[in-house]
Amino acid sequence: MSKSTLPSLQARRNPLASPATQRETLRQVPLPREFDEALRQSGLHPLRPGRLDIFQMNLGKMCNQTCRHCHVDAGPDRREVMSRETMELCLAALAKTSIPTVDLTGGAPEMNPHFRWLVEEVRKLGRHVMDRCNLTILETKPHYELPGFLAEHRVEVVCSLPHYRALNTDKQRGEGVYEQSIRALKRLNALGYGDGQSGLRLVLVTNPVGAFLPAGQASLEAEWKRELLRNHGIRFDSLYALTNMPISRFLEWLRESGNLETYLQRLVTAFNPAAAQRVMCRNTLSVGWDGQLYDCDFNQMLELPVEAGAPRHIRDFDLAALEARTIVTDRHCFGCTAGAGSSCGGATT
Repeated sequence: MSKSTLPSLQARRNPLASPATQRETLRQVPLPREFDEALRQSGLHPLRPGRLDIFQMNLGKMCNQTCRHCHVDAGPDRREVMSRETMELCLAALAKTSIPTVDLTGGAPEMNPHFRWLVEEVRKLGRHVMDRCNLTILETKPHYELPGFLAEHRVEVVCSLPHYRALNTDKQRGEGVYEQSIRALKRLNALGYGDGQSGLRLVLVTNPVGAFLPAGQASLEAEWKRELLRNHGIRFDSLYALTNMPISRFLEWLRESGNLETYLQRLVTAFNPAAAQRVMCRNTLSVGWDGQLYDCDFNQMLELPVEAGAPRHIRDFDLAALEARTIVTDRHCFGCTAGAGSSCGGATT
């Protein structure tokens, strides 16, 4: 069976499809200290948000790929999709704020039937839009013309690509994914994305293929720019290096491969107070496909909503109350605070 067509944890009725089971699996691993303890020792407890700069919307768990590391457990078998009604609630909330950036994610956010309408409405509000794209979606027939739409609306495209070599990419994402991704990148380049002059921002996102932390983001970016330009003539603006979070399918792989305890201890040992000061939950609000509110995308997947007392659904949006909340944390948070740090915007230090 192709890696790209592996069924999701949910479809396989895997115990780890339950967020509660994932949290319990992490808690059973012996660790030298807990995350809250690490925060206290660094003078950062309790962790609180600053000004909200990013309004992140998960448009659904449906995806044309089923990647081995996916923390969303997304795939073609998933049917959770944000409704237009929930999108309208999000737009109403945004209109009450000056939050500058709307981050659209999934699954493959482009598979939501209201994706183009949402982009147009957000742009009418004068906000910057980011589309977290897996690249191969742009090579499918229903979405083949999407790059032109994204360019027309000045959408920043943040593309996931495990490696600049085919072997490592296809190992994580499925046979043929690398070739499709390169074709999509060339089409984006042809529209001006990544040229440094058009203002059409193109970002690549990579994460390790294994139980280790990413290398330095700056050095990786220089290497990727050199190799993709030399081998394919591809240009891009920035590279984000993300740490694999020990949840969902990556948690399953860690457990099955015998790497779970070693990986978690590696994250704890690499805890960086400077990274903890800049974690994305401090400037980002995550909205689930059903309108539920979370401190971050990872808490969303573990079904850890914002703390009691803060608004927990977009219909009850209250910016002042949300900026005054305490951020909900657990052991998986060591993933965002290890080494140079990791966020939806890459390294944090």
